[in-house]
Amino acid sequence: MPGYITLCKFTPKGIQELKNAPEFLKQNPETTHKELGIRRIGMWVTMGEYDAVAIYEAPDDLTMARAMMVSAQIGLVTTQTMRALSEEEFAQVVSKLP
Repeated sequence: MPGYITLCKFTPKGIQELKNAPEFLKQNPETTHKELGIRRIGMWVTMGEYDAVAIYEAPDDLTMARAMMVSAQIGLVTTQTMRALSEEEFAQVVSKLP
């Protein structure tokens, strides 16, 4: 499955809800992600420009975009998501270079 890296920043609403974040992460998004066939590989709270980084596998770009739009509707974080190539996908791309 395609891989994705999501960079997250807490919104003012997300900062107000920080104490509830661990429980929220276990239940709400996981339900949505499972319904869409998305697997969260891991999530890390970070220091610096972004507050958290998450890595996912999803069936395709449109499904991942839908999941991030659901996240945006909830309003706790803003996200920036990138498609990430696996080592195998990278090797396929490189093998087709002139």
